[in-house]
Amino acid sequence: MEIEKLFCEVDDFCEIFEKKWQQELLSSSERKRNKKFNLCLSEVMTIIIYFHQSSYRNFKDYYTKHVENHFRKYFPNLVSYNRFVELKKSALIPLCWYLHLHRGQSTGINFIDSTSLEICLNERAKRNRVFKGLANWGKSSLGWYFGFKLHLIINEFGEILSFIITPANVDDRKPVPGMTKNLFGKLFGDRGYISQELFEFLLQQNIQLITTIKKNMKNRLIPVFDKILLRKRSIIETVNDQLKNISQIQHTRHRSISNFLVNVIAGLIAYTHQDKKPSLNLTTEDLNSLQEAYLFPSEPLALTII
Repeated sequence: MEIEKLFCEVDDFCEIFEKKWQQELLSSSERKRNKKFNLCLSEVMTIIIYFHQSSYRNFKDYYTKHVENHFRKYFPNLVSYNRFVELKKSALIPLCWYLHLHRGQSTGINFIDSTSLEICLNERAKRNRVFKGLANWGKSSLGWYFGFKLHLIINEFGEILSFIITPANVDDRKPVPGMTKNLFGKLFGDRGYISQELFEFLLQQNIQLITTIKKNMKNRLIPVFDKILLRKRSIIETVNDQLKNISQIQHTRHRSISNFLVNVIAGLIAYTHQDKKPSLNLTTEDLNSLQEAYLFPSEPLALTII
């Protein structure tokens, strides 16, 4: 998305949000300064989001080499880099609401997965003070890391439906009930989500949890429709890869908790603005044919072993 179009969209959102935000704030008898910033909220949000759409991997380089040199005509009241870093935390709550408005809709086909969010190198974990008491050790397919987990649910079009950030040592199954409150249909996940208790809980919410099985488990019969979609679960791994390598939601140079959250939320927003997202490209005809094979099997092979 071009920066002019992005700014117009963000500015329209801020015009409505700031009025409602001021109405919801609790009144206080204390006198506080209400000094306006040189950059308005929509300008701060636009600059932050656009970083995650650029090819820069370092925000300081992006701001000092690109924004200050090429965007001054769009933002005549630009502040210094250090001042802008101080302003980033003021955009956290507006960014969260903006992301909420750009979530996808559940279509009945949902994919869930988690990915690591490292906040520092392993050698520096014991010396890290910013996230002391918040981050923890976790293990991914690449080994041990120190930080958090991003739990994500998407639909077959690659649109974000729900997400949550937890310490790295939290079990993948723990946040699932809270993430699936507004979903329905089938939820496809990996072996980390195997749980009879979780399966029964989701079933009461009209959600069927479908996972691959572990090596020491007995094979079970599942419909062809479910088996095909279970094999397409890699779509959410592709989304996680794009979030890290294109939207830049992870780096190991955070100096504050609020700016860490701003970085993740803005990266998710940048992903929602992508023109092309990973998708299964399933048409209505494809879904109908799969449903027919599931509901009206011509042979017993409609139920297969995984």
